[in-house]
Amino acid sequence: MKTLIIILSLAILGGCSMRDTVSMDTPTKQVYDLNDIDHDGVIVARERCNETALGATIDNYGCGKIKPINERQELKILFANDSDYIDPMYYTQVEIIASFMQKFPNTQAVIEGHCSKTGSHEHNQMLSQNRANAVSALLSERFNIESSRLSAVGYSFDRPIDPTHTSAAHRVNRRVIAELTGDDTTADMKWHIYTVDEVVN
Repeated sequence: MKTLIIILSLAILGGCSMRDTVSMDTPTKQVYDLNDIDHDGVIVARERCNETALGATIDNYGCGKIKPINERQELKILFANDSDYIDPMYYTQVEIIASFMQKFPNTQAVIEGHCSKTGSHEHNQMLSQNRANAVSALLSERFNIESSRLSAVGYSFDRPIDPTHTSAAHRVNRRVIAELTGDDTTADMKWHIYTVDEVVN
């Protein structure tokens, strides 16, 4: 009986090993396009969005994720003590905000003025308001941003970034911040190893 089982097993194994071998004389036709034309990591066969911003966070179909605009940006403007004068050397700082608002025409900007803690609160309230007004006026008059998209508010010395009373603290607390919000959206950019070398809009 054992001998019969062994013979049958060998016959079955021999039959399995005698399958015909098919030669591949012609290239196999590729059913799906596996290329990644826009280099976002999604193949053409699954791609639904071909013009996604390079480097944006995407879903499984290559469509970029977006986020509403809501950011704060400090303008690197150094005001002299007790002054709201903007030196022309700082115009490029204001131009950055103007360029952003031109790119996203539905954004609004709140310009915040801040002061150092020297002098009375009332005096610094007026001074911080004047600094915010000066930046708003520059955006409107020099860079053609509609005044209806701008508002200015002064905070006196109520929101210091350095609460000490050193000369360095007074210097950094004399500042202007633009808070940008709007119905526009921007690409949600993902970080990678080269991000620090790029300007991501």
